[in-house]
Amino acid sequence: MKNHAPWVSASVVALAWCSFAQAQTAASPPRSGASSGGASGVAEVVVTAERRATVLQKTPIAATVLTGADLLKSGVVTVDQLQFVSPSVTINNFGQGNDFDIRGIGKGEHNTQTETGVITYRDGVATFPGYFTEEPYYDIANVQVLRGPQGTFSGQNATGGAVLVNSANPVIGGGYDGYVMGHYGNYSDAGAEGAVNLPISDTLAARVAFYGDYHNSFYHVTGPWTGDPNQKWAAGRFSLLWEPTSQLKVLWKTDFDYLYNGNYFGSAIFNPVTHKLNPTSNLYNFSNNGQQNAGDVFMRSVLQVDYTTQSGIDFRSIAGWQQGKTTWQGDIDGTALPAPNYSINESVDENLWSEEFDIISPSNKPITWVVGGYYDHNDYAFPFGRFDIGLPFGGFDENLTGVNHTYTVAGFGQVSFQLPAGFQLQVGGRYSAWGTSNMVNWYVPELLKFGFNYLDQQSETGQNFTGKVALNWNVNRNNFLYVFVASGATPGGLNGPAYFGVGAGVIPAPFKQEYVTDYEGGWKSTLLDGHLQTQLGFYYNNFNNFQVILPIPNNPVQVTETNDPSATVLYGFEASAQARWDGWSLNGGLGVENTSLGTFFTQDPRLPRAGTCNPTTGPLTASCINLAGHQQTYAPNFTANIGVSYDYQITDVDVLTPNLSFAYISHQWATLFNNASQGDYLAPRQMLNGSLAWKHGSYVVTLYGTNLLNDQYVSAVLPPIRMAGLPRQYGLSVMKTF
Repeated sequence: MKNHAPWVSASVVALAWCSFAQAQTAASPPRSGASSGGASGVAEVVVTAERRATVLQKTPIAATVLTGADLLKSGVVTVDQLQFVSPSVTINNFGQGNDFDIRGIGKGEHNTQTETGVITYRDGVATFPGYFTEEPYYDIANVQVLRGPQGTFSGQNATGGAVLVNSANPVIGGGYDGYVMGHYGNYSDAGAEGAVNLPISDTLAARVAFYGDYHNSFYHVTGPWTGDPNQKWAAGRFSLLWEPTSQLKVLWKTDFDYLYNGNYFGSAIFNPVTHKLNPTSNLYNFSNNGQQNAGDVFMRSVLQVDYTTQSGIDFRSIAGWQQGKTTWQGDIDGTALPAPNYSINESVDENLWSEEFDIISPSNKPITWVVGGYYDHNDYAFPFGRFDIGLPFGGFDENLTGVNHTYTVAGFGQVSFQLPAGFQLQVGGRYSAWGTSNMVNWYVPELLKFGFNYLDQQSETGQNFTGKVALNWNVNRNNFLYVFVASGATPGGLNGPAYFGVGAGVIPAPFKQEYVTDYEGGWKSTLLDGHLQTQLGFYYNNFNNFQVILPIPNNPVQVTETNDPSATVLYGFEASAQARWDGWSLNGGLGVENTSLGTFFTQDPRLPRAGTCNPTTGPLTASCINLAGHQQTYAPNFTANIGVSYDYQITDVDVLTPNLSFAYISHQWATLFNNASQGDYLAPRQMLNGSLAWKHGSYVVTLYGTNLLNDQYVSAVLPPIRMAGLPRQYGLSVMKTF
């Protein structure tokens, strides 16, 4: 199913990192997230969160940065696994995409009108918002997970955070450097990937990378279902770097992805006979019926041009074009019963154009600054007859056809002042304007003669101002303190018309934009002569207008997307550390968070509803309940991760490296109702990975295993079905660098 595909692939082989790091270094110079420190201490990490390269230990931001080698060591191949290597992060698979939440803030509902609060960037451009996110991590330079609102710089605004994924660049003047890697594991999991640098001239170089993976289904499914249950992934990337002068740099990258995820399998939350919650002890065996398949096909092309004047001012343009088709056909009741037999058959085409222009001052001045502008235009097309929810098919079908347009235009800037005694003041702001418009038809084919055909022509616009004010203190070369206030915003959106009952055909009002204000402070230190780095931080967030689908206050038989009328308070503590001593490497992180909703009266759409229920005043009844004090969705109280490895030098050319990593995410809630009897409770997740790698010269052979505890957990809830987390996987890989 969509993005619930397996993630143990050629890239997962932990500890192939020893050799892969050498391949990456040979292929390209140190860049953001790359190592530049000595082998005996913790390497210096560089981030690009502020559109210039800055040292993470001296930057006022909470972030987890993983190099391409770190991804291999940690078993990270897709976005799903980032929750096991970064504190305060949860990622829940909904098949058609991911709900990525940082500190409990991200994407509240899964539809095209709900923007995501955690923006994913690929090679500098904001990607499809919440969709096409299963794209594998291969030939990656680094991944930067930024926690907290990103309301000042570049790209899309963000309330929860951002993920910057940067692939390896070509190297002018380099050799034909690269790597190839293959693996085989249980579930007949077979795959390969590789990359090569192509020196063309003294001003031009290219890089070609590829990825492929196949495996059998994780599930044993009975019932009269049809379809190919097995995963088939293929991806490729072509990069071209041109530097005709020392002042001009042109980088072009194009990705192609074919990601067939097999059957979209989800089991029923409730037993259809007993009407009790199904146990979570066996999530891979269930019944199903109907046609099942899910897949994405898309491409992305990014052109970045940098022109640096003789005075050191960088004029930068980042243009992106992305086009994709996502399809999903499946059983959405999770049973093989003839009735009710709820099914879905949807196909959505998406085109996203974006342009960012930055002017960046030199970094070695007492006053530094960045100013810029951003624009994107996103089109969702729903082909006629290809977006159909059947209740069942041929009974009562809900259909959608037409086009939805969204856009964002923004201007932003930040200035930093170096002050006496190691202090620094940073002030930044961003003005954003956004819009969304529908030209679509909602209809029920079987009831067209009764008027169930609703033309939806509406639009909504909005604007916001967000920013950041930070006071930083370089106490000395080993200690850095910071405090700041930052804000972020997520656009609002449009509701569709109600189909049935009172008010059928009436379009509810648009839902408002989300807004978060973050008060944060932190301390970063380097200890033990560079062998240990630590990062400690505290935050307090006011989160306003959380977007959620709930019954209409004066017509509770219908549901619509609305906003939480009161602010949610989220506050917590985060800590992370990296250590390296001789052959030992250790890294870890933890997050502790408390969340609490304000006054919010509403009715649970899964339970009997009656009477009006005003969101701010109620009245309190058996069906109109007050959610005050409830926990925010997908906001676990505790997250922790730790990884340890040791390089045992056997001979001059042989190194044996065992590695273990463990992550724990405490329980979380799938809805604001926090109702365990309705399947809202998501149990804790425990992920243990391990590997044993033997490096012999330019070869690495790795025995690997993921989810060694075979922890069975519900990764996401989409009533009336739920999705399972990934099972135990193991195998053997071989990699050759050149």
